[in-house]
Amino acid sequence: MSEELLVASRPELEHPILIAAFRGWNDGGQGASLATGYLAKLWDARRFAEIEPNLRWRTFTDLIVGFLKELQIELIISLGSLLADVPHTRPCPVTGSASDPELVERLGLSASRYEGPTGIVGVLHDACREADLPSASLWAAVPHYVSLTPSPKAALALCERLADVIGAPIDTTELGEAAENYSEQVSEAVAADPDTAAYIEELEQRADTLAEEADLPSGDALAAELTQFLRDRERDNGDDDVARGQ
Repeated sequence: MSEELLVASRPELEHPILIAAFRGWNDGGQGASLATGYLAKLWDARRFAEIEPNLRWRTFTDLIVGFLKELQIELIISLGSLLADVPHTRPCPVTGSASDPELVERLGLSASRYEGPTGIVGVLHDACREADLPSASLWAAVPHYVSLTPSPKAALALCERLADVIGAPIDTTELGEAAENYSEQVSEAVAADPDTAAYIEELEQRADTLAEEADLPSGDALAAELTQFLRDRERDNGDDDVARGQ
């Protein structure tokens, strides 16, 4: 093992899943780091290894991926939060993606089609793909107009989506209370600025419209239902013709 990776002990693990978050641009409103910090406290996490953070990205990811394979990690899930045009008064949107088609279907995510600049999260997932390590990524959207304020609402949304993905309950009571206080404080802060309040109202209307559209069946779903209806009717008519012939 490289001297940059310091391993104090090796835990006994059964079907282990790695949950990771990185500070920086992929931690808007500190949503991702708040979520992992909360989980570490909730699950009484214990440090058993550490790595120098100032390594070159290829060396860093090679060390991480190599150690994950030694630990026989079965799934890597990274948490991230990004700044977006979303209102703080609505549920925090969370998107999820994975590169493996089977994993996409099993976890109810979407296939990763991103092409462009990336950071350590994208580099790590690419390294996992090269090493045949299943990995997925969850991202929460944080209001850009409160980018400097830690967002427990984003952390809450990430933990709730994570619970769905891993199929295990996560007690988010404390995060829920913090998220409510966060929303109230932000509302009080922006109420004094008419322009900001009007902008947020516009964002709310847009979010509500998108939510309503999401509840509607897609064109593909409608087409599939119509096709099935026509097939059923054709089959029923065929049965009627047979009955009349007898």
